[in-house]
Amino acid sequence: MSRREDWAEGRDATAATVEGTEHGDHLGVLRFDFPGYGGGDKLRHVSWEEWFDTFDKRGLNFIYQESKSDGTQSNFFRLENPQREDA
Repeated sequence: MSRREDWAEGRDATAATVEGTEHGDHLGVLRFDFPGYGGGDKLRHVSWEEWFDTFDKRGLNFIYQESKSDGTQSNFFRLENPQREDA
């Protein structure tokens, strides 16, 4: 199990993509679906294998926070593409 999956599953998150951002049969924007967080995006759950395959093919970096300054668990994360000029 990868650090990304450990981090996400430790927060009961599910691998997901944002509906409507797909590229043909390829996943669009990658997200984690955290229980209790509605958010504005419509998420579709996908398998961890599909999520990680897309993550790896895009060469993304996983940036995350373990805990907030008050010591409580944080759900903050960002997926960064180091190849983007505006990143």
